[in-house]
Amino acid sequence: MKIIICGGGQVGVGIARQLAGEGNDVTIIDPNPEIIQKINDTLDVSAIRGVPSHPPILESAGAADAEMIIAVTLSDEINMVVSQVAHSLFNIPVKIARIRHQNYLNPIWKDMYRQDHLPIDYIISPEKEVADAIINRLHVPGAMDSIPFGGERMNVVEVRCMDNCPLLNEPINHIYERFDNLRVSILGILRREMLIVPDPTEKIRAGDEIFFVADSQHLSKVMPLFGHEEKEAHRVLIIGGGNIGLFIAKALENEDTDINAKVIELNTDRAEYIATKLEHTTVINGSSLDQEILFEANIESIDTVIAVTNGDEVNILSSLLCKQYGAKMAFALINNSRSYSSLVGSLGVDVVINPREMTVSTILQHIRKGKVRAAHSICGGVAEILEIEAVNNSAIVDRTIADLHLPRGVRIGAILRHDEVIVPDDKTTILVNDRIILLSITSQLAKVDRIFSAKIDYF
Repeated sequence: MKIIICGGGQVGVGIARQLAGEGNDVTIIDPNPEIIQKINDTLDVSAIRGVPSHPPILESAGAADAEMIIAVTLSDEINMVVSQVAHSLFNIPVKIARIRHQNYLNPIWKDMYRQDHLPIDYIISPEKEVADAIINRLHVPGAMDSIPFGGERMNVVEVRCMDNCPLLNEPINHIYERFDNLRVSILGILRREMLIVPDPTEKIRAGDEIFFVADSQHLSKVMPLFGHEEKEAHRVLIIGGGNIGLFIAKALENEDTDINAKVIELNTDRAEYIATKLEHTTVINGSSLDQEILFEANIESIDTVIAVTNGDEVNILSSLLCKQYGAKMAFALINNSRSYSSLVGSLGVDVVINPREMTVSTILQHIRKGKVRAAHSICGGVAEILEIEAVNNSAIVDRTIADLHLPRGVRIGAILRHDEVIVPDDKTTILVNDRIILLSITSQLAKVDRIFSAKIDYF
């Protein structure tokens, strides 16, 4: 597939690296010469210097025969114009644009993005996606990540196993035999920064980060198996009243729960603004690094701190300070994950939120072919978790999992059949309309696509 990516920032480079690794023909456009030079030095893609919305630049990038364009520059307006030019002049079939400002995303203006107006096929809103992901994790106490699949009937959860994990040193196949009624399946193990796609004899060790898929209705029973019996948060402190913080506070207000939320916002005008948008949430104007402000927020009684300011350092320091003063759990938004990810866990930050990885995952969902219902990138792009539907003309229908001859690095964890979650074995036969959850390392994605493809050009 020929794909043009407009914007050479973290998201643009992240998606380019992933797509180029799968054999796609990728071109990146960015006006910064230093970024272009770095891309040329480190990635196997074409890189062109220029303003992505200018027709001659798009033409030189091969827009005439491109199949997809992804606009992820820092400017909403440039991303919009890119989509319009790509449609009007080059008839590029699929247009994806990142749009951040909420004034563009109000549902009352949704007709603006029709094909006969401003033709954007898929809009990516990073702040909304981050807020939704944080809410998902709040509802699975102890989880480092929690991603719903299968219409929220299944969850893929990432947990860290410590010395108190009851399953330590137990082979995976024994776990399935003991707890088969819970419908839980281990997809992958991150051990010392290396992802393992386990065979049935693999044992869980202290310090492992486990990716498992489970029936959503059983999560409260599954989490204790991995040593996590934390209670769901009732008192939440949000640090940062930007779009993400406001989204989270609004979502918590709209839920039918007894969660009590407070927001600390440094900027006075912004604090006054968000106070008018929230009904039951206390807004405190001040610095999250100020001891008096934290005590005003009753930090000693807070269950979960969610630090989502624009500064990585502020988020990390605020999280650690809050935990020192008595908060039980800390989430920190970290944009520059390469610099801080290996550090924050050892310091005491419980959950790291990586917005770049979330945006890449959202884009991947729209890039994968029609039978792929959802895609989520994990471990910095090392692997993906996919939800694939067995369509009527699929080559996998009426075959057992053993018959598929899955390559190393690929593991099927669960099947949603009608409303039933099934943990399959090699003898399980795949039926029409089954929704399959699997983990694949990135280098095997092309093989996965061939295995799960339609017998003819179904799409």
